[in-house]
Amino acid sequence: MGMKTDRKSGIRVAAALLAGLFAGWLIFGERGDGTPDGFVAANSEATVWTCSMHPQIRQNEPGDCPICGMDLIPMESHGPVDENPMAVTLSPTAMELARVATAPVSETVPVKSIRLNGKIQADQRLVHSQSSHIPGRIEKLLVNFTGDRVARGQTLALVYSPELVTAQEELFLARKMMETQPELFRAAREKLKNWKLSDSRIDAILASGKIRSGFPVDSDVTGYVINKRVNPGDYIERGQVLFEITDLSRVWVFFDVYESDLAWVKKGDRVDFTVSSVPGQPFHGVIAWLDPVIDPLTRVARARVEIGNPEHRLKPEMFVQGRVESRLTARATALVIPRSAVMWTGQRSLVYVKSPSDRGLSFTMREVTLGPALRDSVVVLSGLQKGEEIAVSGTFSIDAAAQLSGKPSMMSP
Repeated sequence: MGMKTDRKSGIRVAAALLAGLFAGWLIFGERGDGTPDGFVAANSEATVWTCSMHPQIRQNEPGDCPICGMDLIPMESHGPVDENPMAVTLSPTAMELARVATAPVSETVPVKSIRLNGKIQADQRLVHSQSSHIPGRIEKLLVNFTGDRVARGQTLALVYSPELVTAQEELFLARKMMETQPELFRAAREKLKNWKLSDSRIDAILASGKIRSGFPVDSDVTGYVINKRVNPGDYIERGQVLFEITDLSRVWVFFDVYESDLAWVKKGDRVDFTVSSVPGQPFHGVIAWLDPVIDPLTRVARARVEIGNPEHRLKPEMFVQGRVESRLTARATALVIPRSAVMWTGQRSLVYVKSPSDRGLSFTMREVTLGPALRDSVVVLSGLQKGEEIAVSGTFSIDAAAQLSGKPSMMSP
């Protein structure tokens, strides 16, 4: 009797075990490879975790945001995954709406156009100080204002000189004894010549037989009076400067070169310039001298251009506007891109490089090292290669799309 009871109990336990296994098979099922369906659904794709406040954060496992400490959330997946997870894909419609344009990186001769402002000045080498060789009192000024044009040999002033009166008396006395003492006559004549009196004037004095009280001061050069230092009635010494006269047949043009443009301006560069008072007339010259010292107040250095002025149309203190086309001498050619293609963050210079994609066009942000800035473009030292295509307009729209999709942008590395 006892043996039958134990046998019945064992049969009941086995039947309950089989029923449990059958129910589990009905609820969970089983794949052909022995892996439960629920496990496959949860791990069929690798989940990427990100932060709702900082979408640039991406991790392969859950956790806390390293920036704000919030719990990471799984990213939703829409469509196929890009080949480059750092790229921003834009459809043709989106590119048209954002006005995105691209252009290949080219290699060309870097030329920078520099605009310069300047002023005309007198050639300092042609400025002459007209002095008097005769001491005495100015009886009359024949040139009595600045700006007057004088010619070489023109009388500028008449000077009364007691010393010359005495020298003339000695000349007349020596002429009376010329037969007996010819050397005395020659010495008296040479004394007058030392006062810069010409032979013709000495002969005129001897011919008249009268002593002259006023003697002329003649101009040694041809030019314009730019400074008058005496007035009628003034007493002057021998060698005292009466006028400053400059020859304006050649003038200097001084251009202001800012400190940031000094690397592009050098001696020998051609400068094309215009003058407001001579409209429609282009002028050009070559930089003959560049100031070695920068003005501490204006932060500019002066560049001097020498130019002929035979018609005297260029006058001192006139303002001019010039332009220098300068080439980068470090290399014959260089990679040059438009300035509109570059985004500056203060520490980095970024561009977006185009690459083909299955869903449209992809753009990948790339950091570049820039060289000198040209007029509308900039030289690239590293970061790009010739032939690569970059976005030259609409770059900020591409960057905004990168920020919205949580990809690297100019606001986050």
